[in-house]
Amino acid sequence: MAQIRPYARGDLPALYEICLKTGDSGGDATHLYADPRIIGDIYAAPYAALQPDLALVVEDGEGVAGYMIGTLDTAAFEARQERDWWPALREVYPDPKGVPGLERTPDQGRAARIHRPVATPAPLVAAYPAHLHINLLPRLQGQGMGERLVTTWLELIRERGASGVHLGCNAGNHRALRFYDRYGFRRFPVDPPWPGTVWMVIDL
Repeated sequence: MAQIRPYARGDLPALYEICLKTGDSGGDATHLYADPRIIGDIYAAPYAALQPDLALVVEDGEGVAGYMIGTLDTAAFEARQERDWWPALREVYPDPKGVPGLERTPDQGRAARIHRPVATPAPLVAAYPAHLHINLLPRLQGQGMGERLVTTWLELIRERGASGVHLGCNAGNHRALRFYDRYGFRRFPVDPPWPGTVWMVIDL
């Protein structure tokens, strides 16, 4: 039976794998990227490195197959990424600024984000400072594990003083959007809109 437990350093390769295997609107993104690590370097590894105390994993008999990560203070976390995380990655991934946006490969699109991160909308951060990311491999989906994991993580941050949390969901990930709607998250409109991203929030 799958169990939720705190993240351990040895789980990092699994976080990279899960991030890649769920990186195409919830589906496997392996075919999209020449470098299989780049998506994990953006969406998973910085949380394991900078906020490991708020990282949870789900482990079954085959190994780690899901995770939930995040932070209590999005603005502070983004500032720390700029200081302690992005500089080293900018040495690894070339800046594609000379390539027009529509001509960039998926790897170049992600590299552009590393070189020029876009801050989360200020009104969203002001009202709901904490944020989260959750990913489960297909073998854990449809079993109630997502709800268990979200509930466990929200209780963890509630105990640390969080009053609300936000997330950004790919607009094409309809399964995830249905899950968040059922759980009790609500849509949070931002101006100007973020094409392709649905912002959602929940009060604690």
